[in-house]
Amino acid sequence: MNKNIIAIAVASLGFIIGLGLLGSAIKNRNKSENTISVTGLGTKKFTSDLITWSGNFSRNSFELKQAYDALSNDRKIIENYLISKGIPKNEIVFSAVDIQKQYNYVSDANGSSHQTFAGYQLTQSVSLESKDVAKIENLSRNITEIINLGIEFTSSRPNYFYTKLAEVKQEMIANATKDAKERAEKIAENAGSDLGNLKKATMGVIQITAPNSNEDFSYGGTYNTQSKEKEASITIKLEYEVN
Repeated sequence: MNKNIIAIAVASLGFIIGLGLLGSAIKNRNKSENTISVTGLGTKKFTSDLITWSGNFSRNSFELKQAYDALSNDRKIIENYLISKGIPKNEIVFSAVDIQKQYNYVSDANGSSHQTFAGYQLTQSVSLESKDVAKIENLSRNITEIINLGIEFTSSRPNYFYTKLAEVKQEMIANATKDAKERAEKIAENAGSDLGNLKKATMGVIQITAPNSNEDFSYGGTYNTQSKEKEASITIKLEYEVN
């Protein structure tokens, strides 16, 4: 008899505990559903403060030494030209010389192809990195002056960078967070609720494009180096409880 009473009591207690756990689960589930997820945007326009530029020049000859001597002379002319334009010598960087053998391919009367040695082609590049953006821009636009010195020179487009990107990023994160919170408060207000605690915050990647452009954003982040003027943007996703 006592054993039956004890068994019934244990079963009843287990039933009560089960109801309690079920109620808690329902309560927590409803609590997780009462959330607001919003995305805020932070943007910043700025002007690049660092520029890089490069160009390459080459010489061709059947004699390797002759080609190298001619290339060395070109290098001296280019260095003197750049220095005359106000470029410090320590900012002028020449790459190692690239040496390539050139061949001509001809076919004989039988249709067989043969190669003949056409000489050596030696190529070298020069590059600059400077915070004097205007000076390097002007230099890159007037590169025909080097060509007029008798040098076969090919110039690349300048690339533009910004050295204080960390400061820009912090400002954008603050603006994006503020924007997201204001959106969440407005949604809660329109729903007749109060905004609760912040549950989760997720930051997107920084995207840097030319202003007013139609450049596509990328999953890993975009960094436009072709435009001196830039516009950066970042998104912040916030998830709040709603009371």
